[in-house]
Amino acid sequence: MSRRIGIFGGSFNPVHIAHLILASTIRRECGLDSVWFMISPLNPFKTGDRSLIDDRRRLDMLKLAVDPAPGLEVCDIELSMPRPSYTVDTLRRISELYPDDRFSLIIGADNWNSFNRWRDPDEILSMVDRIYVYPRPGHEISAPMPPKATVVDTPLLEISSTAIRKLIAAGEEVNFVVTDTVYKYIVKHNLYR
Repeated sequence: MSRRIGIFGGSFNPVHIAHLILASTIRRECGLDSVWFMISPLNPFKTGDRSLIDDRRRLDMLKLAVDPAPGLEVCDIELSMPRPSYTVDTLRRISELYPDDRFSLIIGADNWNSFNRWRDPDEILSMVDRIYVYPRPGHEISAPMPPKATVVDTPLLEISSTAIRKLIAAGEEVNFVVTDTVYKYIVKHNLYR
């Protein structure tokens, strides 16, 4: 039986509650069977990012955060693919592995506005069932929306992994913006100091 799966990619450095709320909302509102958090080892637009911690640590935190959430799963396929990772290559690979399933992309308005600069955007559009675009604070959707793209009304939560890393580096508490399990993992492994 064919499943409808949303692919929510990112570096998740670290994963936070806004990621979980967003994925859960889109899964429910768009009638998806599940949302796969697709952890990216290296975003082609962020190749100079020195703040990216080890893949395994980010994957561990993602599993801790997603584990109790119904319909949310972790997919680590990009960690075994060439770097930087390109969405089109990931879609080709998961389509080979799961030929009976239908995949949709979940991306923010900021990424949608630069979608024409992604590798093979037309092929991506041909491979996916839908593209769900969620609003991002400070990013109006300026790129045209093809029939396969839909703006999803989701909560606007101004939480970012960048801000969380800065708070941790400054010695501030972040236990209110990440799950308890992720917070304990960050403290235990002294991450982002």
